[in-house]
Amino acid sequence: MLHTLPVRDADKLSRPTSLSVAVLIPCYNEELAVAEVIAGFRASLPDATMLVYDNNSSDRTRQIASRAGAVVRNETLQGKGHVVRRMFADVEADIYVLVDGDNTYDPAAAPVMVRQLMENRLDMVTAVRLPTGQDAYRPGHRIGNRVLSFLVCRVFGNRVSDVLSGYRVFSRRFVKSFPALATGFETETEFTIHALELRMPIGELVTQYRGRVTGSRSKLHTISDGIRILRTIMRLVKQERPLQSFGLTGAALLIIGLALGLPVVLHFLHSGMVPRLPTALLATGLVLASSLSFVCGFVLEQVARGRQELKRLAYLSIPAIGSDR
Repeated sequence: MLHTLPVRDADKLSRPTSLSVAVLIPCYNEELAVAEVIAGFRASLPDATMLVYDNNSSDRTRQIASRAGAVVRNETLQGKGHVVRRMFADVEADIYVLVDGDNTYDPAAAPVMVRQLMENRLDMVTAVRLPTGQDAYRPGHRIGNRVLSFLVCRVFGNRVSDVLSGYRVFSRRFVKSFPALATGFETETEFTIHALELRMPIGELVTQYRGRVTGSRSKLHTISDGIRILRTIMRLVKQERPLQSFGLTGAALLIIGLALGLPVVLHFLHSGMVPRLPTALLATGLVLASSLSFVCGFVLEQVARGRQELKRLAYLSIPAIGSDR
């Protein structure tokens, strides 16, 4: 269910105190924005632990984050995916708030998202970005997000509106069962597909999304990172939906093989001769390759199902929010 947050209502909600909350802020050269991010989330979630993971910044990000009161740690492997993997492995909490360190997301939404996660016993709440100005969301990023979101929804289910949002709240059950295989910005896509594949209870909240502070620039490259994200989606489709992937390939090969071979067969039935032997051999090879592709799809579908069952068991082994265990 998609919720909308009126900013004026955020303070009316009681802040969660019974469970430990960790605010995770991955940073790379964010000296101009990180202090405001920490201050904003400390105001909205005063009982939460603020953790900044610096990813080889060449500016004063670490020093400024430390002075602002955050716990600062380092990850030397370059890329947001590496940072997320390290954060999820190191940090122990009941609820995790993940937000970029560029001060483009609204901290006032955090207690609402946490409350939504707790009250509905969800595993992930995604902040759906609502731009507040023309400079908040570049056209290339907007178009790319829509295309990639459409592809994910078509294959894995239409339950997430903003696949690439960098502002999310997770349960411990989600974080500790998440494989974290990505290295860069494609990690957001992995969040979404992990939740959809395991049919986790998830939610969304429309939040304000503003432009970056003057002097800072986005680390997301529209074309190169878009290609990487698309490649990740294709890899996950092949991995999690092998019958669809290999089935489409097999169907394409079969159609081409029949288109090439049917005229040869008809000519043979009419005259008893095969005038185009290379074409006949090519058509035969394509049909055989098509059959092999379908067989591979069926076999890998069973393997994927077994892997999904193991992931589901690992997920269920971690107590849910509000569980008596």
